[in-house]
Amino acid sequence: MTVALLLHRADGASPSTSFRKAAFGPADPFARDREIAWEGPGAMSAGRVSFSGDLDVARFPHIETLVVVEGELTLTVAGEAPLVLGAQAGAVIGCGTALHIQAAARTRFVFCAAACEKPTQRGVTALRAEANFKPSNPPPAETLLGPTPQCRSDNVFTDDGAQYLAGTWESTPYHRIVRAHRLNEFMFLLAGGVRFAAPDGSVLSAVTGDALFVPQGAPIGWESSDRVAKLYVCQSVAA
Repeated sequence: MTVALLLHRADGASPSTSFRKAAFGPADPFARDREIAWEGPGAMSAGRVSFSGDLDVARFPHIETLVVVEGELTLTVAGEAPLVLGAQAGAVIGCGTALHIQAAARTRFVFCAAACEKPTQRGVTALRAEANFKPSNPPPAETLLGPTPQCRSDNVFTDDGAQYLAGTWESTPYHRIVRAHRLNEFMFLLAGGVRFAAPDGSVLSAVTGDALFVPQGAPIGWESSDRVAKLYVCQSVAA
């Protein structure tokens, strides 16, 4: 069975992943509406939220990346223009940020959150499909089962206190062996499709609009046959 956790299916089908209703810490502004699929070392969590209404948050208690899958979410920091997020748009809320959150009826989003005792980046940072891409390192040659891909990324949010990175990434097609995943990684597919292989030979296919989470150390392979683009969160934690 694959070790990638599906958080959302673009076609509306229910993912096979198990969720539990729980808050992410005692001051979680989405405590009543949060469903957690994974929690692990480094105080990171991933899952989904269904929320509508208004919230004023004096100090956001953790770092949270969210990607809207239905409805519309507006994030407003004092003195800045509101950031309006529709379907397949995302943002990162830095720990300690004061903001107003407004969600239309039937708004749903997937999330990847992390605790952070000493935040190094506050505010709200938009994640965009049309990113300022720069060349990034491809997978190591010894893990590839074919040509080396061309990869590009745009990392727009970094919090050193939580080793938390978020941005947009794209790659030409490639095929990689099953190996231990080097990071905790959240991903929302903006383009293309990926087949994730597990050690037992099972495969999970993900397509544009799907959201997933892969824990650090999970044995998983990758195969794509066209360009793939994704919004991502990465966090490296001690073994």
